[in-house]
Amino acid sequence: MADLGRSLRLWFSPQRVREEGETPDYRFSLANERTFLAWLRTGLALVGGGFAVDQFLPDLRWGARVGMALVLLAAGALCALRAVNHWVRCERAMRLGEDLPVSRFPSVLGLAVGVVAAAMVLVVLFGWTG
Repeated sequence: MADLGRSLRLWFSPQRVREEGETPDYRFSLANERTFLAWLRTGLALVGGGFAVDQFLPDLRWGARVGMALVLLAAGALCALRAVNHWVRCERAMRLGEDLPVSRFPSVLGLAVGVVAAAMVLVVLFGWTG
């Protein structure tokens, strides 16, 4: 739990990361930043998809439409939050010479998007309406 608190503090004060360990090769830090930006783009795309499902499928049953939209919106929000956390954890690990952290989040995100995509395939094929 203390590690979580330290990690959250680093979200809002990333200069503290520099106080630990040694400066890694800048190419690794830049690669970490590109990964962070890719996660943010993914989060934005998921949020956009959630709004699109809600706004552009008015004929879809309310529960199905809102359910798919909420899954996409939640996945987008979690993706953005996870991006910050992953960036901090990786930067810290590189500075301390530790192994990079592993996560189940990509698998969970992939499954959530896959479930919504499968539901959308059914909507397109069978035209569920309210």
